[in-house]
Amino acid sequence: MTTTPDGRPVPPPLAGEREALESWLDFQRATLELKCRGLDDEQLRRTSVSPSTMSLLGLVRHMAIVERNWFQRVFAGRTVPEVPEHAGFDVGLDPEQGLDEALAAWRAEVALGRELIAGASLDDVGRLSPEEGKWLGSEEVALRWILLHLIEEYARHNGHADLLREAVDGTTGF
Repeated sequence: MTTTPDGRPVPPPLAGEREALESWLDFQRATLELKCRGLDDEQLRRTSVSPSTMSLLGLVRHMAIVERNWFQRVFAGRTVPEVPEHAGFDVGLDPEQGLDEALAAWRAEVALGRELIAGASLDDVGRLSPEEGKWLGSEEVALRWILLHLIEEYARHNGHADLLREAVDGTTGF
């Protein structure tokens, strides 16, 4: 596997659909982790602009919740809490838990998500709640759609992470 100079896995340019989706998702996951590298607890908890509660640590925690929601609840049909519609990025942040704990929880969700979809087809479906299905137009959602959505979710939040990291220590460009 080829990696960027900072160690992120480079998605293969000639991959099939499944490999391309999973490798781009892994690239985005690695990017979020990279944005947090080398910062202390205060820097990781620093929020953007008021009234936002967004912080790098909050983004890691948020993405752990997102991974759990889409892979466990929606795709595998497990009973786990839905992501609150208007949850701030400080939801679930414990003042006693820092990056190591947040990354461990996030990595556990990533690993479980990989396990849950390992033998599945991109056409296999998960189920949304009736309320969620209203905005999508369907309560059924294919694994392909879930993977694309997660790539989009990570990419959007990695843009936020770029700005947060730049505000913390001036680091840009990765």
